[in-house]
Formats: sequence, structure tokens, C-alpha cells
Amino acid sequence: MKHKIVLYQSEEGYSVSCPGLPGCWYQGETEEEGLSNIQDAITEYLSVIEELFPTN
Repeated sequence: MKHKIVLYQSEEGYSVSCPGLPGCWYQGETEEEGLSNIQDAITEYLSVIEELFPTN
């Protein structure tokens, strides 16, 4: 599944959010680190949703 992300550059590094998943965001010192971190955050977010609302 693909999710749209938004990448913001700041003086401290990069913030990345996933607008389709409220509260799902992460940071990184570099763009690459931010993108890697948001992938992990999305996976964890969806895992928690699956635990709370099982589909079977």
C-alpha cells in the first residue's frame, strides 16, 4: 500500500508526515534518514491499527 508523505526541511533537519495517518510523523537529520524513519513509523502505525481493529 502506498501512502502520501510530506517532507519539510528545517534548520534541525527534516520532518516527515503522512497526512492520511493522523499523528504519524517522524524526523531525521538528513532527507534519507527522515524518509527511512517515516517508513518505520507508517509500518508501526498500521500494526497498532490492526491490533486495535482486527480484520478477521
